Amino acid sequence: MNVIYLDNNATTKVAPEVVDAMLPYLSEYYGNPSSMHSFGGDVAEKIKEARENVANLIGATADEIVFTSCGTESDSTAIRAAVESNPDRKHIVTSRVEHPAVKNLYETLSKKGYRVTFVPVDGQGNLDLDYLYSNLSNDTAVVSLMWANNETGVIFPIEEISQKIKDRGIVFHTDAVQAVGKLPIDINETGVDLLSLSGHKLHAPKGIGVLYIRKGTKFSPFMIGGHQERGRRGGTENVASIVALGKAAELAQKHLDEDGYAHIGQLRDKLEAALLTRISHSMVNGDREHRLLNTTSIAYEYVVGEAVLLMMNEHGICASSGSACTSGSLEPSHVLRAMGVPFTAAHGSIRYSLSRYTTAEEIDVVIEKTPPIIERLRSMSPFWKEAVKLAAV
Repeated sequence: MNVIYLDNNATTKVAPEVVDAMLPYLSEYYGNPSSMHSFGGDVAEKIKEARENVANLIGATADEIVFTSCGTESDSTAIRAAVESNPDRKHIVTSRVEHPAVKNLYETLSKKGYRVTFVPVDGQGNLDLDYLYSNLSNDTAVVSLMWANNETGVIFPIEEISQKIKDRGIVFHTDAVQAVGKLPIDINETGVDLLSLSGHKLHAPKGIGVLYIRKGTKFSPFMIGGHQERGRRGGTENVASIVALGKAAELAQKHLDEDGYAHIGQLRDKLEAALLTRISHSMVNGDREHRLLNTTSIAYEYVVGEAVLLMMNEHGICASSGSACTSGSLEPSHVLRAMGVPFTAAHGSIRYSLSRYTTAEEIDVVIEKTPPIIERLRSMSPFWKEAVKLAAV
């Protein structure tokens, strides 16, 4: 059975070119980049090249790039550094729809005496900007907001927010894990101080991430050890994965320059329009204009999302009922709850996330197989039968 993979916001296929780039650094080029001999020095040069590629992807300079193990480490490092560098400030601002990497850290910090403001979103998943701005104060140490939501794809106006807070001495961090490689980003235009990204969201392997630190931003390292990463993240470098991320960043930049994401958006729109037309009582979760081109979250009323996924899996179709980090729970995601999506719809929401490897033929299969799945599940649902009965009255 062929796998139709539409769960790219959870993780992506490692690009073949990326595999080719990293393999030599798992075999013949095994020198330590900190060594003084040329065998290690050649490896250090390759890390430098990778750092420049990542910097180019977001419009940064190479010395602003710190390699980490993942997006979660980047998020934790950024936020902890922000509060530790501003010890007299005890207020933090975030949103109600952040990834657990941010959400759960703030819940931990709140138990340690920090006051956390969670900015609400509207029914389309857009931030309440008036609420955000009105809650900033001289006690605010950091504002941390995702660039694009992992479940709905809704994009937050990061540049506008940055302009509003940059003169207040507040550190601004953005979790850009879902945005980097999917949106053109020029960090100098946005003005954020700290940015997190993760390699496995842009066709690099798992276990490699980046924290961007703007020049002049106060910073307290989370990983303390040797001189690596200019003292900002100790530990011997994960060379093969760093090289891989550098190659993935280069490919992502090329794809963006060639407007490759327009094609992905066309496939997403085809999938979305067909499913909404063929399946009654279905709707899109989130703002349909301000969102990532690769993402759609569709709510099918009166079914259970996990059951939909299991039946899709029988056809080799991979999707998600929310964030991969929250799977295993039968409760609707905190993102959909924050948006006020009705329980009957939130419980049956499926996220489809495409990549540059998604084909039109695969989309056609999903369009063919999904309506019968929803029909079958609804035929077994007492809630659906009651809804149909009420509609007939």
